[in-house]
Amino acid sequence: MGPGERLDTIADAVTTHLPLDYDKRLMLFAGRSSPALAEAISGRLGVEMGPVDLQTYANGEMYCRFEESVRGADVFLVQSLASSRDGALTLNDALMELILLVDAAVGASAHRVIAVIPWFGYSRQDMKSRLREPISARAVAKMLESVGVDRVLTVDLHTGQSQGFFRVPVDHMTAVHSLADALRDELPADAVVVAPDAGRVKLAKKFSTMLGTELAILDPEAGNPSHRVIGDVAGRCAIVVDDIIDTGRTLGAAVRALRDADARAIRAVATHPVLSPGTPEAVDAMGLDELLVTDTVPLPDDAPDVVRVVSSADLLADTIRRIFTDDSVAEAFGGDNI
Repeated sequence: MGPGERLDTIADAVTTHLPLDYDKRLMLFAGRSSPALAEAISGRLGVEMGPVDLQTYANGEMYCRFEESVRGADVFLVQSLASSRDGALTLNDALMELILLVDAAVGASAHRVIAVIPWFGYSRQDMKSRLREPISARAVAKMLESVGVDRVLTVDLHTGQSQGFFRVPVDHMTAVHSLADALRDELPADAVVVAPDAGRVKLAKKFSTMLGTELAILDPEAGNPSHRVIGDVAGRCAIVVDDIIDTGRTLGAAVRALRDADARAIRAVATHPVLSPGTPEAVDAMGLDELLVTDTVPLPDDAPDVVRVVSSADLLADTIRRIFTDDSVAEAFGGDNI
């Protein structure tokens, strides 16, 4: 064999990658604030929920342990940053539990760790409104990154700019399409979509475009009642659109303004039914015709009868599947995530 022939043989033996018989795995686990939604996602994916031991010690410390190997797997951790309805977790407990789950998965040699956070608590604290206060949404992003999260999947951030607090990829999905689909076939011809304040105009405009309705804007704090509604709502079905219902104060002010403007019927739509203690009773007293929400946050047992839930499980399961297979996430919402 001559020198030239020997070099050719060596070159043929060298490849640009190491071929492996590798069985890629998707593993799904749930924290204690989102068990029902995680189960729904699990059913749509056809993947059993992974066993995980979650405890709160007597002194309030959180503990977690995966009860089977996650080595080499894409681990998806479903946890809304919200208190559990059974009182077992506060919002901060849910955050700490998620931090520890990410740390445990990274330490157990998971291939990728993806935090699925349907409701991103602290998302409203996304800027400094006053001197010497924190940007809490940024702090939470840093916490998650510090323990090694590889990716974050969330739904309808209060402001989309919060994605910029992360250096890892953020898949920001929207439930607005699902909510619009649930309303479209039952709306009267005179329906009008209403932004409850100036901050929700973009969201309300997008929603009105999806439904093919007119848009109205509220300024509930205007001194002159005749200035509180920009648009025609008298004698019509008004649909108030927001991303969150927490204390219900914004929605309550909107309902009063619309009644003063002689709206015939009032519906409300929101992605995240945070519904802090006392809010279900306040919502019930508003006399809404319907409140349409998703299951990014579980409903309390005393939720009003007017509440109707549209599940976000299909959206999240589809997105998780696309992340796992490295497919286009944008196609899950038509490339338009508000």
